[in-house]
Amino acid sequence: MAKTIIGGSDFTTELARLSDMTKGVSPISSGEFKERIAKARDLMAKHGIDVIYLNAGTNMTYFTGTAWYASERMVGAILPQSGPLEYIAPAFEEGSIRDHMGVDGPVNGWQEHESPYVLFADIMKRIGVKGGTIGLDEATAFFISNGLRMAMPDQNFIDAKPVTAGCRMQKSAAEIALIQRAMDMTLEVHKAAARVLKPGISTTDVTNFIHEAHKAVGAPGGSSFCIVLFGEATAYPHGVKNPQNLKEGDMVLIDTGCRLHGYNSDITRSYVFGDPTDRQIAIWKAEKAAQQAAFDAAQLGTPAGDVDKAARKSLENNGFGPDYTLPGLPHRTGHGIGLDIHEWPYLVANDRTPLAPGMCFSNEPMICAPGEFGVRLEDHFYMTDQGPRWFTSPSRSINDPFSS
Repeated sequence: MAKTIIGGSDFTTELARLSDMTKGVSPISSGEFKERIAKARDLMAKHGIDVIYLNAGTNMTYFTGTAWYASERMVGAILPQSGPLEYIAPAFEEGSIRDHMGVDGPVNGWQEHESPYVLFADIMKRIGVKGGTIGLDEATAFFISNGLRMAMPDQNFIDAKPVTAGCRMQKSAAEIALIQRAMDMTLEVHKAAARVLKPGISTTDVTNFIHEAHKAVGAPGGSSFCIVLFGEATAYPHGVKNPQNLKEGDMVLIDTGCRLHGYNSDITRSYVFGDPTDRQIAIWKAEKAAQQAAFDAAQLGTPAGDVDKAARKSLENNGFGPDYTLPGLPHRTGHGIGLDIHEWPYLVANDRTPLAPGMCFSNEPMICAPGEFGVRLEDHFYMTDQGPRWFTSPSRSINDPFSS
């Protein structure tokens, strides 16, 4: 793989070099949605849940293919352990809900002056759920969960996470293929962003370029998020309020991603604009070693939290930490990824979920040195029957951040 040169190009040239990378990629099939619902019902039976309420958002999208936004109005799907899936929504939205619908089902509409919670209670009576257990999507807003409890004070409500997370944590081959392509797209955008750097360029200008570059490679919404930091600001994991202008010798940290058919990419690269100092090289190498230690620890059956412990042990061996002490790693080593950019399981010490095939994770044990700079190398991996496999190859060196 040829080395990506940092700097020396311009926005127009780099955008012209990029092309649509989404050909041959398919969204999740109707058959897979049926399989997801069947698995959810098996887990509902196991956990004694009669009905699950899936609020508008990624849980509803995952099980029904119906993409809708959460708002102050109750919109969601009702999944019984047996019987047809139904929806609940404002009556005026029924046409739009049907247009977005992935899995068909009747829409129970409520008028603006009516209570959707009373309507939900009526639906429960109609389908024979009385005195049973209703699982609530864990992303359901408090005002909805509270309204449901007030409308059904004798009903037992529990967290539906054993079902929602129980299904979503292990990705299918189709999901992994979508994440892989999204990662491939973002990696090409990263390379282009490195080439447009020049003295004086602002973080705002680079952020805007990355947004357009993501569109060029086929992400309709452009960047789903973008963090661009220069110099001392790179020591703050999620950035600072004011933009910076690039100077020779600055550490550069770019963390960005996009969505493809709802699935996320998320990659961070750190490198120096110009010649790195010995201190920058040493911290960069320690970060790379910690990332590799986390990857090596991610074996089938290993608790997710042990991956975090392995990264911290590597960092401590190189003089950082211990634990969350700075200079060192101030946050978890990684997170799951899928329809949500951060989802279960998490690579954090108290998450004891055993790693299993299909689980997908970020690997980003960032080193923050306040007053100096920070280094975050973030690539993702997924678990196979043989162990972990990278979505994108980690950086080779501080001077060659895109070659494996």
